[in-house]
Amino acid sequence: MAILWGRYVEFHIFPYSYAEYLQLMQQPAGRASYLAYLQKGGLPELYNLPTVESEKQYVASVKDTILLRDIVKRKPVRDVRLLDDIFIYLVNNASNLFSVQHIVNFFKSKNRKVSYDTLSNYLGYIEEAFLAYKTERYNIKGKDVVAGNCKYYLNDLSFKNFLYPGFAYGVGYLLENAVYLELRRLGYIVYTGSFRDKEVDFVAMKDDRVIYLQATYMLETAQTMEREYAPLLTIGDNYEKYVVSMDEVQFPSNEGVRHIQAWNLKEIL
Repeated sequence: MAILWGRYVEFHIFPYSYAEYLQLMQQPAGRASYLAYLQKGGLPELYNLPTVESEKQYVASVKDTILLRDIVKRKPVRDVRLLDDIFIYLVNNASNLFSVQHIVNFFKSKNRKVSYDTLSNYLGYIEEAFLAYKTERYNIKGKDVVAGNCKYYLNDLSFKNFLYPGFAYGVGYLLENAVYLELRRLGYIVYTGSFRDKEVDFVAMKDDRVIYLQATYMLETAQTMEREYAPLLTIGDNYEKYVVSMDEVQFPSNEGVRHIQAWNLKEIL
């Protein structure tokens, strides 16, 4: 943040990008280094710590500092445990579509009474602290934002990798989160797209440019190819369309839909 003649300009600083990771680690771009980046995360201090245990302690301290100091001290939080549990829910459901009511129902199933308004407020506090980002749904045909279900993405993958590794969370979800962060880092406004009955992971907008992207771990089977390409092939406009994966083989374009390997994503943005 910089002060300019009584005003201020806010700069949103993201954790290390993949490109910064490569420079720091002096590694070549490729599947191995990208996977290592996904499994580590981008918090700079992590790369100065000697052991996995010290890394876990550091990530936990970052989370607790933001929740307890930045949020609890500044916002009217009456239930600190609930705030923490909401963040855990976001970590383990990042890149999934859900609504505030879904979370209310989740806590209800655990015999915990949580009001819609309280939960909505706490989610807003977490967003304001930049621990997670809410991504609205965008109706591609109608060109408007749709109320209801949305997605959340984490500010850094280390929260998942170091704090809650026991929950099932595939590499594909980490990849999707990393693609989201790269789009935001480069100045795109990002939505989750919907077109008819199909979902598009990202509708990214910057100036006059619109890009549709699907993110998937591997395009191993014909079924996976169909699932990832079909939503993009259904869209009839001429905006750029990409499927991002971690396949070591570069697939040819399919009716204008291009395949891009995750470690080369920045080249097309």
